[in-house]
Amino acid sequence: MFNPYKQIAKQLLFSMEAEQAHYLSAALLRISVQIPGLNNVIKGIFSPQNVKDLSFEMAGLTFKNPIGLAAGFDKNAELVDTLPLLGFGFAEIGTVTPRPQIGNPRPRLFRLPKSEGVVNRMGFNNDGMHQIAKRLSKRKKSELVIGGNIGKNKDTPNEKAHEDYSACFQCLQPYVDYFTINISSPNTPGLRQLIEKESLLRILESVQNENQKLQKAKPIFLKISPDMQEGQLETVVEICKSLKISGIVSNNTSISRQNLLESNAEIEAIGAGGLSGKPIKSRSAELFSILKALCKNDLLLMASGGIMNPEDALDRFSAGAKAVQLYSGLVYEGPGLPSAILNALAMKPEIS
Repeated sequence: MFNPYKQIAKQLLFSMEAEQAHYLSAALLRISVQIPGLNNVIKGIFSPQNVKDLSFEMAGLTFKNPIGLAAGFDKNAELVDTLPLLGFGFAEIGTVTPRPQIGNPRPRLFRLPKSEGVVNRMGFNNDGMHQIAKRLSKRKKSELVIGGNIGKNKDTPNEKAHEDYSACFQCLQPYVDYFTINISSPNTPGLRQLIEKESLLRILESVQNENQKLQKAKPIFLKISPDMQEGQLETVVEICKSLKISGIVSNNTSISRQNLLESNAEIEAIGAGGLSGKPIKSRSAELFSILKALCKNDLLLMASGGIMNPEDALDRFSAGAKAVQLYSGLVYEGPGLPSAILNALAMKPEIS
């Protein structure tokens, strides 16, 4: 079957530097909703063929469907009016920090086409919480659920990290439906140290204290690293339960370089950064299974990491995921991936 993305657009985008290709793709999506009539064309192309109501309730929110855009793709909330046209039921914007950041030096985004992987060391580049809040305040009304993925500024010392997370929560809470606490990116020095019990407690307590001041509290999720050991997972689950965190997003990118088909020279030339895509699929699935056993039914679980096609998504749903998030799969499969997963879900009533 002819696939316009794989046979035309992908070849063009893969001929460009990865970050440049990302910005071009995002710009085309933004422009599409501004051209009269074009949004209906896009919606017609990417609407699921097997029409079925896949709406569901999670953490007190109503989702049109369980397919989401992972954080990192729409860092600055510039695509929120376009994403429903592609079939997404929700999206996480960010990671957002209190102050604007330019991130790490370029190049900082790399494709591994033989392995269907992506390596990034972006470094939380974003416009800062105030500009992003302003942009979200002007979004069009839609059924798209918005998650705010929040982090700390690079120059904020870890002992004050909780202040950054609390500030982001206060600033964004009128404009997002739920929050995800990001302490698992490998691209901000020292960030993963915040998973230690004392630091994690301080951050989550700080955010929950602000949350309890609201007339209606927001669901809060914690995004974890695929590189965690089972003992660390047990501690994290215990803390999340004790503080009534809604759930966990499993998982972020990995510092591992396993399961790659590229040569050692190619891998070394790329350097540091978080690995995502097909190479971490098996680890992400294993981690999710461990996490599900630890959480039982006490915490909600969203799956992210190595979901490259409908079969991968169905596997995570069967394992107990309430929702899945996509990123690298879009790079290799294109914007038709959400609707392909929705079509597959519609054929599996025992899952959906």
